[in-house]
Amino acid sequence: MNRRDVLAAGLLLPAILGADTGQERSTFRIGLTPVFLDDQVEFLKRWRQYLERRLEAPVQFVQRASYREVTELVLHGELDVAWLCGYPYALNADRLRLLAVPLVEGRPLYRSYILVWDEDLTSRSLTDLEGRIFAFSDPLSNSGHLFPQYVLSMLDLRPEEFFRRTFFTWSHRHVVEAVAVGLAQAGAVDGFVWEMLNRLHPEITRRTRVIERSPEFAFPPLVTSIHLAPDRYALLARVFLGMHADAQGRDLLTELGLSGFAKGDRSDYDEILFMAEELQRA
Repeated sequence: MNRRDVLAAGLLLPAILGADTGQERSTFRIGLTPVFLDDQVEFLKRWRQYLERRLEAPVQFVQRASYREVTELVLHGELDVAWLCGYPYALNADRLRLLAVPLVEGRPLYRSYILVWDEDLTSRSLTDLEGRIFAFSDPLSNSGHLFPQYVLSMLDLRPEEFFRRTFFTWSHRHVVEAVAVGLAQAGAVDGFVWEMLNRLHPEITRRTRVIERSPEFAFPPLVTSIHLAPDRYALLARVFLGMHADAQGRDLLTELGLSGFAKGDRSDYDEILFMAEELQRA
């Protein structure tokens, strides 16, 4: 086979296999974890279509059951962007780059909520829950695991000794549901998710009561690998940061419970990193 034949074979191979290599390379893969979006199939379809028009390329949402799975995918370049909790971002900030931080009523902040069953009228804070069955959301969740652990550690208490039993639900919504039906007597969740569920599914949240709210933390960010090509990063940043500027983008943001996206700074997550490092030393 001469050089011309080799070249022709290379050009024909994608057609023979039915592959569109150009389109495959241009697809933007966006990683999500199960928050309140886990049952919003129609919304994700409309958001994907919006992003495809703005990015002028195919978009694929990649959903995984845990923060660890999504974090590993973006670190290894298998995702272009991922919506992560601030905890895994803070732990891997040397290998991840902030793309955008969601805004809630114009502010990039949220809180951890400590919940109990609504018929528990005596508990007032996390420290009142000794001997209870407690639900965490995800091992790498700031609001659903790190913060309550840190609070207890400052009192020289360990969750495995303080609570009768603990378990992970792998979703903030599932923490709320576990407390609502009595599977857990208390739990820790992302306050933003609880507020969204309270708006969309009050039949779930009305069986729970918020007894404690944490200080404000930087909102879970959109991040990329530090190795993402600069042109892809710039395009993604322009589209997400500009969503508030058009009517359809604003409508989608409203459904997300957001007012927009803003540029973030690594230092915004220093408090989360501080708690993680203190726990390691405890």
